[in-house]
Amino acid sequence: MSDTVAPPPPGPDQHPTSDDLGWSLGVVFRAYVKASSTILGDLPGGPRGHQVLTAAVRGAPESQIALARRLGIDKTVMTYLIDDLERAGLVERRPNPGDRRHKQVVVTDLGREAWSTTSGHLEHAEEHLLGPLDPADRAILRTLLHRLATQAQQLDPVTDTCQIVADLSAGNERDGG
Repeated sequence: MSDTVAPPPPGPDQHPTSDDLGWSLGVVFRAYVKASSTILGDLPGGPRGHQVLTAAVRGAPESQIALARRLGIDKTVMTYLIDDLERAGLVERRPNPGDRRHKQVVVTDLGREAWSTTSGHLEHAEEHLLGPLDPADRAILRTLLHRLATQAQQLDPVTDTCQIVADLSAGNERDGG
């Protein structure tokens, strides 16, 4: 006989998984991925291409390897991604004035325009997804998620997003999923 007391059943307005962080994150993530994939589907590299454009628009020009490390994209994947973005005229590789042996990834005018358009569509999709929250709660949620993501990244750095998929797949196989 156990001394553990079962939690009370959920009330009429409470979802049975209301205290399940994994379920909540999974549902929101799935909705975000679905919306962003639709918006970014025509952009070379999809969401990763958008991340590279965002980094190129918002920051100083970086090398491919620096971008790969910062964004957690495998360096080989990054090479192909930059190739695709360059073929589309969205970025250019330019010699680094401080070290001509290295190239910097620089956004083009067309890339800046594509980024602006896709960012606007993403913002609209995010606002739709966060629609049930008032603007103050949206800001709080974004701040808290960023804080959690930053802490998680410090504790267990993601240097290759492909590895996350491999880790999850290994876990599912181990768990019989």
